[in-house]
Amino acid sequence: MELLLLLGILTTAYAMLTAKRMSALIANFRLQSLLLFIMTFMEALAHGSFNLYLVAALILALKVFLIPLALFRMLKRLKVDEHVGFFINPLLSLAISLGLTYLAWVFVRQLFPDSAIGFVLAAAISFAVMQVGAMIMVARIKAVTQIIGLMVIENGIFLLASTVTGGLSLVVEMAVFLDVFISVIILGVFVYRINELFTGIDVDQLKGLRG
Repeated sequence: MELLLLLGILTTAYAMLTAKRMSALIANFRLQSLLLFIMTFMEALAHGSFNLYLVAALILALKVFLIPLALFRMLKRLKVDEHVGFFINPLLSLAISLGLTYLAWVFVRQLFPDSAIGFVLAAAISFAVMQVGAMIMVARIKAVTQIIGLMVIENGIFLLASTVTGGLSLVVEMAVFLDVFISVIILGVFVYRINELFTGIDVDQLKGLRG
C-alpha cells in the first residue's frame, strides 16, 4: 500500500509538470496532498501517535481543502487565462525531471548503500518531488505556479523527513506548516499586485522593472 501511495505521489508531481491548465495543476496538487495525508494517517494508526494524527489533520485541512480552494478563488477573481504558460515546454520539463529522478535514485543508493529498497525508493521519490516543485517554479510563467511549486517542494521535504527520521517533532512540523501558510498568503498578495500593475499574472512581465 505504501509503495502505491509513493508512486501516486510521484505520478501527481509529473502530472503537475505536464499540466497545461491551472485547474489541472491545482487539482493534481490537491490529489498529491491527499495521498500524503493518507500516508501520514496510516503511520499515525500504525504507531498510535497523536502528533501524526494532528499533522495528518493539518495536511487535510490546509493542503487538500483550504489552499486549493483559495487558489481556485484567486483565479476566478483575477479572471485570467487558465493556460499555465511555459518557459520550458512540458515534454522537455518531464524529460529533465525523469533524468533528475534517476540521479536522485543513484545518489540515495550511494548515500545509504545498506538500506532496504523501500527506504531508498521513498527517499529518491522525496528528492524527485522537490526537484519537480523547483521546476514548476522556474519553468512556468503564471505567478500562481510559484505558490504551487513552493507547496510541492514542502510536500517533498515532509516526505523525506518522514522517511529518514520517522517524522519531525511536532514543534518543527507546526513551524513548517505556519511558515508555508504565511508564504502562500504573501505570494497570494504578490499575485494580486502583479495583476493590478500589469493587468496579468505572467512573471515574465517583471522584466520591465529592471532599470
